[in-house]
Amino acid sequence: MDDITQKSGGGRRSRGEGGGAAARRASRTGGGAGASLPYITRKIPVYEVLDEEGLAIIERNADIILEEIGIEFREDEEVLALWRAAGAHVDGERVRFPKGLCREILKTAPSEFTWHARNPERSVHIGGKATVFAPVYGPPFVRDLEGVRRYATIEDFRNFVKLAYMAPSIHSSGGTVCEPVDVPVNKRHLDMVYSHIKYSDKPFMGSVTAPERAEDTIAMAKLVFGDDFVENNCVTLNLINANSPMVFDETMVGALKVYARHNQACVVSPFILSGAMSPVTVAGTLAQILAEVLAGAALTQLIRPGAPVLFGTFAASISMQSGAPTFGTPEPSLVSYGAAQLARRLGLPFRTGGSLCGSKVPDAQAAHESANTLNTTLLAGTNFVLHAAGWLEGGLVSSYEKFMIDQDQLGMMQKMAEGVDLTDEGQAMDAIREVGPGSHYLGCAHTQAHFQTAFYRSALMDNNSFEQWEIEGEKRIEQRANALCRSWLDTYEAPALDPALDEALLAFVKDRKDSMPDAFT
Repeated sequence: MDDITQKSGGGRRSRGEGGGAAARRASRTGGGAGASLPYITRKIPVYEVLDEEGLAIIERNADIILEEIGIEFREDEEVLALWRAAGAHVDGERVRFPKGLCREILKTAPSEFTWHARNPERSVHIGGKATVFAPVYGPPFVRDLEGVRRYATIEDFRNFVKLAYMAPSIHSSGGTVCEPVDVPVNKRHLDMVYSHIKYSDKPFMGSVTAPERAEDTIAMAKLVFGDDFVENNCVTLNLINANSPMVFDETMVGALKVYARHNQACVVSPFILSGAMSPVTVAGTLAQILAEVLAGAALTQLIRPGAPVLFGTFAASISMQSGAPTFGTPEPSLVSYGAAQLARRLGLPFRTGGSLCGSKVPDAQAAHESANTLNTTLLAGTNFVLHAAGWLEGGLVSSYEKFMIDQDQLGMMQKMAEGVDLTDEGQAMDAIREVGPGSHYLGCAHTQAHFQTAFYRSALMDNNSFEQWEIEGEKRIEQRANALCRSWLDTYEAPALDPALDEALLAFVKDRKDSMPDAFT
Protein backbone atom coordinates (compact mmCIF):
# COMPACT_ATOMS: atom_id res chain seq x y z
CA MET A 1 0.00 0.00 0.00
CA ASP A 2 2.70 2.32 1.00
CA ASP A 3 3.36 1.64 0.45
CA ILE A 4 18.58 13.59 -18.74
CA THR A 5 20.49 14.37 -22.49
CA GLN A 6 17.22 13.15 -23.93
CA LYS A 7 16.04 11.55 -27.12
CA SER A 8 12.43 12.51 -26.58
CA GLY A 9 12.35 16.15 -27.57
CA GLY A 10 10.73 16.74 -24.19
CA GLY A 11 12.35 20.08 -23.52
CA ARG A 12 9.23 22.11 -24.37
CA ARG A 13 8.41 24.64 -21.70
CA SER A 14 4.98 24.21 -20.22
CA ARG A 15 2.22 26.70 -20.79
CA GLY A 16 2.63 29.90 -18.85
CA GLU A 17 6.19 29.11 -17.81
CA GLY A 18 7.86 31.83 -19.78
CA GLY A 19 7.00 34.87 -17.63
CA GLY A 20 4.55 37.77 -17.66
CA ALA A 21 1.25 37.53 -15.85
CA ALA A 22 1.43 33.76 -15.45
CA ALA A 23 4.85 33.93 -13.82
CA ARG A 24 3.72 36.68 -11.46
CA ARG A 25 0.69 34.63 -10.48
CA ALA A 26 2.83 31.54 -9.98
CA SER A 27 5.13 33.40 -7.64
CA ARG A 28 2.31 34.43 -5.32
CA THR A 29 -0.04 31.47 -5.48
CA GLY A 30 2.20 28.51 -6.04
CA GLY A 31 1.19 28.70 -9.68
CA GLY A 32 -1.71 27.69 -11.79
CA ALA A 33 -2.01 24.59 -13.90
CA GLY A 34 1.12 24.25 -15.99
CA ALA A 35 3.10 27.02 -14.23
CA SER A 36 5.73 24.72 -12.76
CA LEU A 37 7.71 25.57 -9.64
CA PRO A 38 11.20 24.10 -9.15
CA TYR A 39 11.91 21.57 -6.45
CA ILE A 40 12.33 23.16 -3.04
CA THR A 41 15.72 24.29 -1.81
CA ARG A 42 15.09 24.80 1.90
CA LYS A 43 16.37 28.00 3.50
CA ILE A 44 14.97 27.19 6.93
CA PRO A 45 16.71 25.08 9.57
CA VAL A 46 15.69 21.53 10.34
CA TYR A 47 13.97 20.64 13.60
CA GLU A 48 15.78 18.02 15.66
CA VAL A 49 14.45 16.11 18.67
CA LEU A 50 17.49 14.03 19.63
CA ASP A 51 20.77 15.25 21.09
CA GLU A 52 24.08 13.48 20.61
CA GLU A 53 23.45 11.16 23.53
CA GLY A 54 20.03 10.20 22.21
CA LEU A 55 21.35 9.52 18.72
CA ALA A 56 24.14 7.37 20.14
CA ILE A 57 21.60 5.31 22.09
CA ILE A 58 19.49 4.67 18.99
CA GLU A 59 22.54 3.75 16.92
CA ARG A 60 23.84 1.41 19.62
CA ASN A 61 20.50 -0.35 19.85
CA ALA A 62 20.30 -0.70 16.06
CA ASP A 63 23.75 -2.32 16.11
CA ILE A 64 22.50 -4.77 18.74
CA ILE A 65 19.49 -5.65 16.57
CA LEU A 66 21.73 -6.26 13.57
CA GLU A 67 24.33 -8.26 15.46
CA GLU A 68 22.21 -10.29 17.88
CA ILE A 69 18.75 -10.59 16.31
CA GLY A 70 19.44 -10.12 12.62
CA ILE A 71 17.37 -9.45 9.51
CA GLU A 72 15.71 -12.06 7.31
CA PHE A 73 16.17 -12.00 3.53
CA ARG A 74 13.64 -14.52 2.28
CA GLU A 75 13.92 -16.93 -0.64
CA ASP A 76 16.99 -15.38 -2.28
CA GLU A 77 20.17 -17.45 -2.24
CA GLU A 78 22.05 -14.85 -4.27
CA VAL A 79 21.54 -12.22 -1.58
CA LEU A 80 22.50 -14.63 1.20
CA ALA A 81 25.68 -15.48 -0.70
CA LEU A 82 26.50 -11.77 -1.06
CA TRP A 83 26.15 -11.30 2.68
CA ARG A 84 28.36 -14.32 3.44
CA ALA A 85 31.03 -12.96 1.15
CA ALA A 86 30.78 -9.54 2.84
CA GLY A 87 31.45 -11.06 6.27
CA ALA A 88 27.96 -11.39 7.71
CA HIS A 89 26.79 -14.50 9.56
CA VAL A 90 24.05 -16.33 7.64
CA ASP A 91 21.86 -18.89 9.38
CA GLY A 92 19.15 -20.09 7.02
CA GLU A 93 17.49 -16.88 5.87
CA ARG A 94 18.56 -14.93 8.97
CA VAL A 95 21.52 -12.62 8.50
CA ARG A 96 23.46 -11.20 11.45
CA PHE A 97 25.87 -8.36 10.89
CA PRO A 98 29.14 -7.65 12.72
CA LYS A 99 29.12 -4.20 14.25
CA GLY A 100 29.92 -1.51 11.68
CA LEU A 101 29.67 -3.79 8.62
CA CYS A 102 26.62 -2.13 7.08
CA ARG A 103 27.94 1.38 7.72
CA GLU A 104 31.26 0.50 6.08
CA ILE A 105 29.50 -0.90 3.01
CA LEU A 106 27.30 2.21 2.76
CA LYS A 107 30.31 4.52 2.37
CA THR A 108 30.00 4.08 -1.42
CA ALA A 109 26.41 5.38 -1.51
CA PRO A 110 26.02 8.97 -2.80
CA SER A 111 24.72 11.57 -0.35
CA GLU A 112 23.11 13.57 -3.19
CA PHE A 113 22.21 12.89 -6.82
CA THR A 114 20.05 14.10 -9.72
CA TRP A 115 16.80 12.34 -10.57
CA HIS A 116 16.43 12.98 -14.29
CA ALA A 117 13.18 13.72 -16.11
CA ARG A 118 12.65 13.30 -19.85
CA ASN A 119 12.31 17.07 -19.89
CA PRO A 120 15.65 18.20 -18.43
CA GLU A 121 14.01 21.34 -17.03
CA ARG A 122 11.98 19.07 -14.73
CA SER A 123 14.91 17.09 -13.33
CA VAL A 124 15.22 17.32 -9.54
CA HIS A 125 17.93 17.11 -6.91
CA ILE A 126 17.69 14.44 -4.22
CA GLY A 127 19.53 15.08 -0.94
CA GLY A 128 21.06 18.04 0.82
CA LYS A 129 18.64 20.94 1.27
CA ALA A 130 16.32 19.78 -1.54
CA THR A 131 12.72 18.67 -1.01
CA VAL A 132 10.79 16.92 -3.79
CA PHE A 133 7.03 16.31 -3.60
CA ALA A 134 5.37 13.28 -5.24
CA PRO A 135 1.71 12.20 -5.19
CA VAL A 136 -0.10 9.48 -3.27
CA TYR A 137 1.11 5.92 -3.94
CA GLY A 138 -0.72 2.61 -3.91
CA PRO A 139 -4.46 2.99 -3.18
CA PRO A 140 -6.79 0.42 -4.79
CA PHE A 141 -9.77 2.80 -4.52
CA VAL A 142 -10.56 6.33 -5.66
CA ARG A 143 -13.09 8.87 -4.47
CA ASP A 144 -14.12 10.38 -7.75
CA LEU A 145 -15.52 13.78 -8.76
CA GLU A 146 -19.08 12.47 -8.33
CA GLY A 147 -18.28 11.63 -4.69
CA VAL A 148 -18.30 7.87 -5.30
CA ARG A 149 -15.82 5.56 -3.60
CA ARG A 150 -14.97 2.81 -6.07
CA TYR A 151 -12.14 0.67 -7.40
CA ALA A 152 -9.57 2.63 -9.42
CA THR A 153 -9.26 2.25 -13.20
CA ILE A 154 -6.50 3.00 -15.68
CA GLU A 155 -8.42 6.15 -16.62
CA ASP A 156 -8.16 7.30 -13.00
CA PHE A 157 -4.46 6.51 -13.09
CA ARG A 158 -3.99 8.68 -16.19
CA ASN A 159 -6.00 11.47 -14.60
CA PHE A 160 -3.81 11.58 -11.50
CA VAL A 161 -0.65 11.59 -13.63
CA LYS A 162 -2.11 14.53 -15.59
CA LEU A 163 -2.99 16.38 -12.38
CA ALA A 164 0.50 15.82 -10.97
CA TYR A 165 1.96 17.12 -14.23
CA MET A 166 -0.22 20.24 -14.02
CA ALA A 167 0.29 20.88 -10.30
CA PRO A 168 3.00 23.55 -9.95
CA SER A 169 4.15 22.44 -6.50
CA ILE A 170 4.45 18.72 -7.31
CA HIS A 171 7.83 17.79 -8.74
CA SER A 172 7.31 14.14 -9.76
CA SER A 173 4.42 12.27 -11.35
CA GLY A 174 4.98 9.59 -8.72
CA GLY A 175 4.50 5.87 -9.09
CA THR A 176 1.36 3.84 -8.42
CA VAL A 177 -0.86 6.90 -7.99
CA CYS A 178 -3.75 4.43 -7.77
CA GLU A 179 -4.03 0.73 -8.57
CA PRO A 180 -5.87 0.27 -11.91
CA VAL A 181 -7.78 -2.91 -11.14
CA ASP A 182 -9.43 -3.03 -14.58
CA VAL A 183 -6.08 -4.06 -16.09
CA PRO A 184 -4.58 -7.54 -15.46
CA VAL A 185 -2.20 -7.61 -12.49
CA ASN A 186 0.69 -8.95 -14.56
CA LYS A 187 0.29 -6.28 -17.26
CA ARG A 188 -0.85 -3.11 -15.53
CA HIS A 189 2.71 -1.97 -14.74
CA LEU A 190 3.26 -1.52 -18.49
CA ASP A 191 0.28 0.82 -18.78
CA MET A 192 1.32 2.68 -15.66
CA VAL A 193 4.92 3.33 -16.73
CA TYR A 194 3.74 4.31 -20.22
CA SER A 195 1.24 6.75 -18.68
CA HIS A 196 3.98 8.44 -16.66
CA ILE A 197 6.09 8.89 -19.80
CA LYS A 198 3.21 9.89 -22.10
CA TYR A 199 1.15 12.23 -19.91
CA SER A 200 3.91 13.92 -17.92
CA ASP A 201 7.52 14.97 -18.41
CA LYS A 202 8.37 15.03 -14.72
CA PRO A 203 10.48 12.27 -13.13
CA PHE A 204 8.61 9.04 -12.38
CA MET A 205 8.85 5.93 -10.20
CA GLY A 206 9.09 2.32 -11.37
CA SER A 207 7.27 -0.92 -10.68
CA VAL A 208 8.40 -3.06 -7.73
CA THR A 209 5.73 -5.77 -7.64
CA ALA A 210 7.95 -8.38 -9.34
CA PRO A 211 11.56 -8.44 -10.62
CA GLU A 212 10.41 -8.86 -14.23
CA ARG A 213 8.22 -5.77 -13.88
CA ALA A 214 11.21 -3.84 -12.63
CA GLU A 215 13.11 -5.09 -15.70
CA ASP A 216 10.26 -3.81 -17.92
CA THR A 217 10.53 -0.41 -16.24
CA ILE A 218 14.26 -0.30 -17.00
CA ALA A 219 13.67 -1.34 -20.62
CA MET A 220 11.08 1.41 -21.13
CA ALA A 221 13.33 3.97 -19.47
CA LYS A 222 16.14 2.98 -21.84
CA LEU A 223 13.85 3.63 -24.80
CA VAL A 224 13.39 7.17 -23.47
CA PHE A 225 16.88 7.99 -22.21
CA GLY A 226 19.21 5.52 -23.96
CA ASP A 227 21.09 2.56 -22.49
CA ASP A 228 24.25 4.36 -21.46
CA PHE A 229 22.40 7.24 -19.83
CA VAL A 230 20.28 4.93 -17.69
CA GLU A 231 23.29 2.88 -16.60
CA ASN A 232 25.12 6.02 -15.49
CA ASN A 233 22.30 8.24 -14.20
CA CYS A 234 19.20 7.94 -12.04
CA VAL A 235 15.99 8.15 -14.08
CA THR A 236 13.62 6.36 -11.70
CA LEU A 237 13.10 6.09 -7.93
CA ASN A 238 11.66 2.87 -6.58
CA LEU A 239 9.97 2.11 -3.29
CA ILE A 240 11.42 -0.93 -1.49
CA ASN A 241 9.43 -1.59 1.69
CA ALA A 242 10.86 -3.68 4.47
CA ASN A 243 8.26 -6.18 5.64
CA SER A 244 8.64 -5.02 9.23
CA PRO A 245 9.60 -6.28 11.67
CA MET A 246 13.04 -7.20 10.36
CA VAL A 247 12.15 -8.98 7.11
CA PHE A 248 12.81 -8.28 3.44
CA ASP A 249 10.64 -10.55 1.30
CA GLU A 250 11.54 -12.01 -2.08
CA THR A 251 9.42 -9.52 -4.05
CA MET A 252 11.06 -6.45 -2.58
CA VAL A 253 14.55 -7.94 -2.70
CA GLY A 254 14.02 -9.01 -6.31
CA ALA A 255 13.04 -5.49 -7.36
CA LEU A 256 15.86 -3.94 -5.33
CA LYS A 257 18.41 -6.13 -7.11
CA VAL A 258 17.15 -5.10 -10.56
CA TYR A 259 17.19 -1.39 -9.86
CA ALA A 260 20.51 -1.35 -8.00
CA ARG A 261 22.21 -3.31 -10.82
CA HIS A 262 21.07 -0.64 -13.28
CA ASN A 263 22.15 2.24 -11.02
CA GLN A 264 18.60 3.31 -10.22
CA ALA A 265 17.60 4.69 -6.83
CA CYS A 266 15.99 2.50 -4.20
CA VAL A 267 14.02 4.08 -1.37
CA VAL A 268 14.60 1.50 1.38
CA SER A 269 11.62 2.23 3.57
CA PRO A 270 10.38 0.25 6.59
CA PHE A 271 6.57 0.32 6.65
CA ILE A 272 5.86 0.93 10.31
CA LEU A 273 2.62 0.90 12.24
CA SER A 274 3.98 1.34 15.75
CA GLY A 275 2.52 -1.17 18.17
CA ALA A 276 2.03 -3.74 15.43
CA MET A 277 5.18 -3.66 13.28
CA SER A 278 7.51 -2.00 15.79
CA PRO A 279 7.51 -1.30 19.55
CA VAL A 280 5.02 1.23 20.87
CA THR A 281 7.84 3.60 21.86
CA VAL A 282 9.54 6.17 19.65
CA ALA A 283 13.05 5.07 20.67
CA GLY A 284 12.32 1.39 20.05
CA THR A 285 10.77 2.15 16.67
CA LEU A 286 13.72 4.31 15.63
CA ALA A 287 16.23 1.59 16.52
CA GLN A 288 14.33 -0.98 14.47
CA ILE A 289 13.94 1.41 11.51
CA LEU A 290 17.66 2.18 11.52
CA ALA A 291 18.58 -1.50 11.61
CA GLU A 292 16.24 -2.35 8.74
CA VAL A 293 17.45 0.55 6.60
CA LEU A 294 21.12 -0.21 7.27
CA ALA A 295 20.67 -3.79 6.08
CA GLY A 296 18.51 -3.02 3.05
CA ALA A 297 20.49 0.04 1.92
CA ALA A 298 23.83 -1.76 2.32
CA LEU A 299 22.54 -4.54 0.07
CA THR A 300 22.23 -2.05 -2.81
CA GLN A 301 25.94 -1.31 -2.45
CA LEU A 302 26.88 -5.00 -2.44
CA ILE A 303 25.05 -5.30 -5.75
CA ARG A 304 26.47 -2.11 -7.30
CA PRO A 305 28.71 0.22 -5.29
CA GLY A 306 27.66 3.82 -5.87
CA ALA A 307 24.05 3.06 -6.73
CA PRO A 308 21.79 5.76 -5.24
CA VAL A 309 19.77 4.77 -2.19
CA LEU A 310 17.51 6.68 0.20
CA PHE A 311 16.88 6.19 3.91
CA GLY A 312 13.11 5.90 4.00
CA THR A 313 10.45 5.37 6.56
CA PHE A 314 6.69 5.34 6.65
CA ALA A 315 5.66 5.76 10.26
CA ALA A 316 2.19 5.76 11.77
CA SER A 317 0.74 4.63 15.07
CA ILE A 318 -2.30 2.45 15.63
CA SER A 319 -5.45 2.76 17.66
CA MET A 320 -5.11 0.42 20.62
CA GLN A 321 -8.91 0.13 20.59
CA SER A 322 -9.46 -0.87 16.94
CA GLY A 323 -6.00 -1.67 15.58
CA ALA A 324 -6.53 0.83 12.74
CA PRO A 325 -3.67 3.15 11.74
CA THR A 326 -3.80 6.72 13.00
CA PHE A 327 -2.23 9.80 11.41
CA GLY A 328 -1.24 13.31 12.39
CA THR A 329 -0.49 12.24 15.96
CA PRO A 330 2.63 13.27 17.92
CA GLU A 331 4.49 9.96 18.02
CA PRO A 332 4.96 9.46 14.24
CA SER A 333 6.19 13.06 14.03
CA LEU A 334 8.84 12.32 16.63
CA VAL A 335 9.81 9.20 14.66
CA SER A 336 10.14 11.23 11.46
CA TYR A 337 12.26 13.92 13.12
CA GLY A 338 14.54 11.32 14.70
CA ALA A 339 14.84 9.22 11.54
CA ALA A 340 15.79 12.32 9.55
CA GLN A 341 18.64 12.97 11.98
CA LEU A 342 19.83 9.38 11.65
CA ALA A 343 19.74 9.64 7.85
CA ARG A 344 21.85 12.80 7.89
CA ARG A 345 24.42 11.07 10.12
CA LEU A 346 24.59 8.23 7.61
CA GLY A 347 24.97 10.67 4.73
CA LEU A 348 21.89 9.34 2.90
CA PRO A 349 18.96 11.28 1.41
CA PHE A 350 15.77 10.91 3.47
CA ARG A 351 12.18 10.02 2.66
CA THR A 352 9.16 10.27 4.95
CA GLY A 353 5.82 11.98 5.45
CA GLY A 354 3.26 13.41 3.09
CA SER A 355 -0.33 14.58 3.54
CA LEU A 356 -1.54 11.60 5.54
CA CYS A 357 -4.93 11.12 7.17
CA GLY A 358 -7.39 8.44 8.23
CA SER A 359 -10.50 10.39 7.27
CA LYS A 360 -12.91 8.89 4.75
CA VAL A 361 -13.66 12.23 3.04
CA PRO A 362 -11.69 15.49 2.60
CA ASP A 363 -13.09 17.06 5.77
CA ALA A 364 -11.69 18.84 8.84
CA GLN A 365 -10.16 15.62 10.16
CA ALA A 366 -8.37 15.10 6.86
CA ALA A 367 -7.11 18.68 6.93
CA HIS A 368 -5.83 18.59 10.51
CA GLU A 369 -4.12 15.22 10.19
CA SER A 370 -2.58 16.08 6.82
CA ALA A 371 -1.32 19.47 8.01
CA ASN A 372 0.26 17.91 11.09
CA THR A 373 2.07 15.36 8.94
CA LEU A 374 3.08 17.78 6.18
CA ASN A 375 4.51 20.41 8.52
CA THR A 376 6.60 17.74 10.23
CA THR A 377 7.76 16.50 6.84
CA LEU A 378 9.13 19.88 5.81
CA LEU A 379 10.67 20.75 9.18
CA ALA A 380 12.36 17.34 9.42
CA GLY A 381 14.37 18.20 6.30
CA THR A 382 12.83 15.45 4.17
CA ASN A 383 14.34 15.11 0.70
CA PHE A 384 11.72 12.95 -1.02
CA VAL A 385 8.07 13.16 0.02
CA LEU A 386 5.76 10.41 -1.15
CA HIS A 387 1.98 10.73 -0.57
CA ALA A 388 2.27 14.53 -0.74
CA ALA A 389 -1.18 14.88 -2.38
CA GLY A 390 -4.35 12.83 -2.72
CA TRP A 391 -4.06 10.40 0.21
CA LEU A 392 -7.32 9.52 1.96
CA GLU A 393 -8.67 6.81 4.25
CA GLY A 394 -5.34 5.56 5.57
CA GLY A 395 -3.95 5.14 2.06
CA LEU A 396 -6.80 3.04 0.72
CA VAL A 397 -8.18 5.86 -1.43
CA SER A 398 -6.81 8.35 -3.94
CA SER A 399 -9.11 11.36 -3.77
CA TYR A 400 -9.46 13.86 -6.60
CA GLU A 401 -10.71 16.64 -4.36
CA LYS A 402 -8.11 16.06 -1.66
CA PHE A 403 -5.39 15.98 -4.32
CA MET A 404 -6.34 19.52 -5.30
CA ILE A 405 -6.48 20.72 -1.69
CA ASP A 406 -3.15 19.09 -0.88
CA GLN A 407 -1.31 20.48 -3.89
CA ASP A 408 -2.43 23.95 -2.81
CA GLN A 409 -0.92 23.30 0.63
CA LEU A 410 2.32 22.15 -1.00
CA GLY A 411 2.59 25.59 -2.57
CA MET A 412 2.45 27.03 0.93
CA MET A 413 5.28 24.71 1.99
CA GLN A 414 7.29 26.04 -0.96
CA LYS A 415 6.81 29.56 0.35
CA MET A 416 7.58 28.55 3.93
CA ALA A 417 10.84 26.91 2.86
CA GLU A 418 12.10 30.22 1.44
CA GLY A 419 12.62 31.44 5.01
CA VAL A 420 13.11 35.07 6.04
CA ASP A 421 14.30 37.58 3.44
CA LEU A 422 17.04 39.66 5.07
CA THR A 423 18.04 41.64 1.97
CA ASP A 424 17.56 45.42 2.03
CA GLU A 425 14.17 44.93 0.36
CA GLY A 426 13.26 42.31 2.94
CA GLN A 427 14.18 44.56 5.84
CA ALA A 428 11.78 47.18 4.43
CA MET A 429 13.35 50.12 6.28
CA ASP A 430 12.50 52.50 3.40
CA ALA A 431 8.83 51.58 3.84
CA ILE A 432 8.96 52.19 7.58
CA ARG A 433 10.61 55.59 7.04
CA GLU A 434 8.07 56.55 4.34
CA VAL A 435 4.99 55.66 6.38
CA GLY A 436 6.02 56.88 9.80
CA PRO A 437 3.72 56.89 12.86
CA GLY A 438 -0.05 56.67 12.51
CA SER A 439 -0.39 55.99 8.77
CA HIS A 440 -0.63 52.72 6.82
CA TYR A 441 1.47 50.77 4.35
CA LEU A 442 -1.11 50.05 1.64
CA GLY A 443 -0.09 52.90 -0.64
CA CYS A 444 3.63 53.15 0.05
CA ALA A 445 6.16 52.49 -2.71
CA HIS A 446 7.52 49.31 -1.10
CA THR A 447 4.08 47.72 -0.83
CA GLN A 448 3.21 48.70 -4.40
CA ALA A 449 6.43 47.10 -5.62
CA HIS A 450 5.85 43.82 -3.78
CA PHE A 451 2.08 43.37 -3.43
CA GLN A 452 1.91 40.75 -6.19
CA THR A 453 4.47 38.44 -4.59
CA ALA A 454 4.46 39.39 -0.90
CA PHE A 455 2.05 36.73 0.36
CA TYR A 456 0.98 33.30 -0.76
CA ARG A 457 -2.45 33.44 -2.40
CA SER A 458 -4.38 30.21 -2.44
CA ALA A 459 -6.44 29.29 -5.47
CA LEU A 460 -8.87 27.38 -3.21
CA MET A 461 -9.19 29.09 0.17
CA ASP A 462 -12.10 31.51 0.58
CA ASN A 463 -11.17 34.75 2.36
CA ASN A 464 -14.07 36.90 1.17
CA SER A 465 -16.80 38.30 3.35
CA PHE A 466 -19.68 36.12 4.48
CA GLU A 467 -21.98 38.01 2.14
CA GLN A 468 -19.74 37.43 -0.88
CA TRP A 469 -19.37 33.73 0.02
CA GLU A 470 -23.15 33.49 0.31
CA ILE A 471 -23.71 35.18 -3.08
CA GLU A 472 -21.23 32.78 -4.71
CA GLY A 473 -23.18 29.72 -3.57
CA GLU A 474 -21.89 28.99 -0.05
CA LYS A 475 -19.34 26.59 -1.48
CA ARG A 476 -17.18 24.44 0.78
CA ILE A 477 -13.54 23.92 -0.13
CA GLU A 478 -14.30 20.40 -1.40
CA GLN A 479 -16.70 21.91 -3.95
CA ARG A 480 -14.15 24.49 -5.07
CA ALA A 481 -11.53 21.73 -5.34
CA ASN A 482 -13.93 19.65 -7.41
CA ALA A 483 -14.52 22.51 -9.85
CA LEU A 484 -10.80 23.29 -10.12
CA CYS A 485 -9.99 19.64 -10.76
CA ARG A 486 -12.56 19.42 -13.55
CA SER A 487 -11.14 22.60 -15.07
CA TRP A 488 -7.58 21.23 -15.01
CA LEU A 489 -8.57 17.94 -16.62
CA ASP A 490 -10.65 19.75 -19.25
CA THR A 491 -7.75 22.00 -20.24
CA TYR A 492 -4.92 19.44 -19.93
CA GLU A 493 -2.45 19.37 -22.82
CA ALA A 494 0.13 16.59 -22.96
CA PRO A 495 3.81 17.52 -22.97
CA ALA A 496 5.64 17.01 -26.25
CA LEU A 497 6.74 13.44 -26.96
CA ASP A 498 8.66 12.33 -30.06
CA PRO A 499 6.16 10.27 -32.14
CA ALA A 500 8.87 7.71 -32.93
CA LEU A 501 9.55 7.24 -29.23
CA ASP A 502 5.84 6.95 -28.50
CA GLU A 503 5.55 4.29 -31.20
CA ALA A 504 8.50 2.38 -29.77
CA LEU A 505 7.02 2.45 -26.26
CA LEU A 506 3.62 1.25 -27.48
CA ALA A 507 5.27 -1.56 -29.46
CA PHE A 508 7.20 -2.66 -26.37
CA VAL A 509 4.04 -2.66 -24.27
CA LYS A 510 2.15 -4.67 -26.88
CA ASP A 511 4.92 -7.24 -27.26
CA ARG A 512 5.18 -7.75 -23.52
CA LYS A 513 1.42 -8.04 -23.10
CA ASP A 514 1.17 -10.51 -25.97
CA SER A 515 3.87 -12.66 -24.37
CA MET A 516 1.72 -13.66 -21.37
CA PRO A 517 -1.90 -14.51 -20.58
CA ASP A 518 -3.98 -12.16 -18.44
CA ALA A 519 -3.75 -12.71 -14.69
CA PHE A 520 -5.92 -10.91 -12.17
CA THR A 521 -4.36 -12.43 -9.04
